[in-house]
Amino acid sequence: MAGIGLFRIFDPKVRKHLISDEGEVVIDEVRQHWVVYSVPMLEVALATALLIAMVSTPIGGQPIVLALVLVLLSHAFWQFLTHHRDRFVVTNMRVMRIRGVFSQTVATTPIARVLDITLKKPSIGRILGYGHFVFESAAQDQGFREIRWVSRPDDRDLTIQRVIQRTGLRASASVDVVEGDDDSDDDGTGPIGMDSAQEITTTVQAPAPARRGGPPPSSGPASKSIFNSERGNWTDED
Repeated sequence: MAGIGLFRIFDPKVRKHLISDEGEVVIDEVRQHWVVYSVPMLEVALATALLIAMVSTPIGGQPIVLALVLVLLSHAFWQFLTHHRDRFVVTNMRVMRIRGVFSQTVATTPIARVLDITLKKPSIGRILGYGHFVFESAAQDQGFREIRWVSRPDDRDLTIQRVIQRTGLRASASVDVVEGDDDSDDDGTGPIGMDSAQEITTTVQAPAPARRGGPPPSSGPASKSIFNSERGNWTDED
């Protein structure tokens, strides 16, 4: 229980890096596979064996043995913390990698910039259930070139692909549908300086000039808005 509480203290606290006011949520938080802890566990086992032998057997060089035990335990604890704090996070907006024990590094990139993903599963990885991700995109310069020791790699790959697909669909749905639209403010609505209530309009053909002696032509507007901004809903009233 003390060990679990200690690791909670050193948890990277991923959620404090989220843009909560913009609706960002964690889709998947990837911790490294348990196989990365095999070497630290062997070091702890060796240190324990040396400590037991030093206590139970009157052998010489006890200060050297004790120093070796402390070195093994310190290195194992450092490796535990290093792997524990290395997280790869997928949100609905971006991907992040958080790592570091005392000094922390947080690398982020928008999910739309993740272009090509290669999943490598070595033979032992297929047996134990881990793999390595290789990202071919602009994100590779920010620490995303290779994410190693990913548990359940197939499920994680599908999760990332789904998020990328949904992000692409949302981006396509926000593209302007008005022909000839020069909207450089990138709000997905219409030309610059035009309100939403003005952008969505339907064109009404102007009446033909009246004959001589007939009633004067109507001076009404050539277009009308079908968005009622006061009531906040759609309308097609005449």
